[in-house]
Amino acid sequence: MEQGRKAIAILTVEDQIVDLNLGEGTGKVKKYLSFGDEKGREIYWHSTSHIMAQAVKRLFPEARLAIGPAIEEGFYYDFDLPETLSEEDLSKIEEEMRRIIQADIPFERLEVSKEEAEKIFGERGETYKLEILRELEEGVVSLYRQGEFIDLCRGPHLPSTGYVGAFKLLSVSGAYWRGKESNPMLQRIYGISFESEEELKRYLERIEEAKKRDHRRLGKELDLFSLHEEGPGFPFFHPKGMVVVNTLLDLWRKEHMKRGYQEIRTPIILEKSLWERSGHWEHYRENMYFTKIDEREFAIKPMNCPGGILVFQSRLRSYRELPLRLAELGVVHRHELSGVLHGLMRVRCFTQDDAHIYMEPKHIKSEIIGVIDLAGFFYRLFNFEYEIELSTRPEKSLGSDEMWEIATRALQEALEEIGLPYRVNEGEGAFYGPKIDFHLRDCLGRRWQCGTIQLDFAMPEKFDLSYIGEDGAKHRPVMLHRTVLGSIERFLGILIEHFAGALPLWLAPVQVVILPVAERHMPYAREVGDILLQKGIRVEWNEEKATLGAKIRKAELEKVPYLLIIGDREVEGKTISVRKRKEGDLGSFGMGTFLEKIQKEIEEKVAV
Repeated sequence: MEQGRKAIAILTVEDQIVDLNLGEGTGKVKKYLSFGDEKGREIYWHSTSHIMAQAVKRLFPEARLAIGPAIEEGFYYDFDLPETLSEEDLSKIEEEMRRIIQADIPFERLEVSKEEAEKIFGERGETYKLEILRELEEGVVSLYRQGEFIDLCRGPHLPSTGYVGAFKLLSVSGAYWRGKESNPMLQRIYGISFESEEELKRYLERIEEAKKRDHRRLGKELDLFSLHEEGPGFPFFHPKGMVVVNTLLDLWRKEHMKRGYQEIRTPIILEKSLWERSGHWEHYRENMYFTKIDEREFAIKPMNCPGGILVFQSRLRSYRELPLRLAELGVVHRHELSGVLHGLMRVRCFTQDDAHIYMEPKHIKSEIIGVIDLAGFFYRLFNFEYEIELSTRPEKSLGSDEMWEIATRALQEALEEIGLPYRVNEGEGAFYGPKIDFHLRDCLGRRWQCGTIQLDFAMPEKFDLSYIGEDGAKHRPVMLHRTVLGSIERFLGILIEHFAGALPLWLAPVQVVILPVAERHMPYAREVGDILLQKGIRVEWNEEKATLGAKIRKAELEKVPYLLIIGDREVEGKTISVRKRKEGDLGSFGMGTFLEKIQKEIEEKVAV
């Protein structure tokens, strides 16, 4: 039997995928999606998750099913099991999956009443499915069946299990049901599937490379930061890590100043009433930390915008001040479940490179374009490719229909004017406005959400913001929330993995290590280092009693861009022998020539 067939048949009605295996019907059009299409991959991976769930139920009949979606890369399924799964169990599940795929079992769609579905899953003891069903408003629900296995699912799916070519179960971890610590702990199995073994092999090689680039390991080896049980989710930055952060933020400040931003700083703790007024208390309270001061309730800020609004309100503003661009490197705290914490990528405390722009309606498009340009400057600096996503009004939101329509249209028009492609993410905007998100792609092809632009008519209304217009009357400003790097901690984690710890020269915590061959060469080595330090170059000396080869290996493991070797010939000729990361020996240089070379590279900020 042919495995991993190339086309995925899907029936659609008015471009909305509604079914797969339903027979002919009025208005149904057959459409073919390939694995190369985003929707095609989602269907492929979701179908594979059902195959995995069927295999688990065969091997562990007592397992209860939770959910099993496709994710950005692959799929997972959550199970309630009486025993902890091992690597050996994953191998057994894979073997059973192969048998299911070989059997080429059709995916059959069933449409039944909610009551009938409750009966089906009740007889099977599927308590999690029953909980989901109780929350559904629809009178008719869809189920998918493959052989003896049946699942509650909207679909669509592949025509049959035989369409899956190659797959691999990657890991198993704990996950609370619906992400709440008060709910049962489930076992989540992650997996990936492709049309061919060759595609799977390439993916697994990329995963191995990603493990080598893990920022948590490299952060420790390069002495950049550490993580401690005494502060879970609260990273500790070491001196070298602070050099990287401060160098990045020096450039951030310089570029923002060029573009007319003014920097502010607001308190970390603010009174509860402010968060009630802003809407965070209603929409974000479960992610916030609280404290009491003088018998008054306060919250530790999860976002910077309410504090920035108070700065704007500190005096009456004139239209002549607008657009007013107030930037803040604000430290925020957000309660994240312990199970999702991940190095610098998912933390409970981070610095957000925030800014809030207060403007007249006529400024909207030009300000959005200005932020897009600034974001592009930083992403191109590191050779990141990036994609743009426009997110629209969520189910829970502030403001009128008219506000949301105007704001969404303004973001669309700005994107279209500069000709950047984007995709629409329905219902995923902030509760106070639609947004543009920037998703970076690193050297391994992984996507990271960093910058965001959020257009907000609601908060100026809630806080009764105003400025004096040219006509002498009060007017309501429009507010733009934005970040470029996003979380500084997360962006640093992305950079470490993108460059495998070998940060560009201008950003490297140590730019030059001087290696004297013997103790007698130390005086000249010191002299060379002092000259570089005076010119602002970050220098270290290796004075250990070790062989030159051992010193070179140590510096290379520390990812230092330049090594300067000092021996008898260099002392006599007042020169230096230069070795560059990834390039090897460059030969002998006079100090003036080397200084000119390294300063030029730092100034140009080459991303290597």
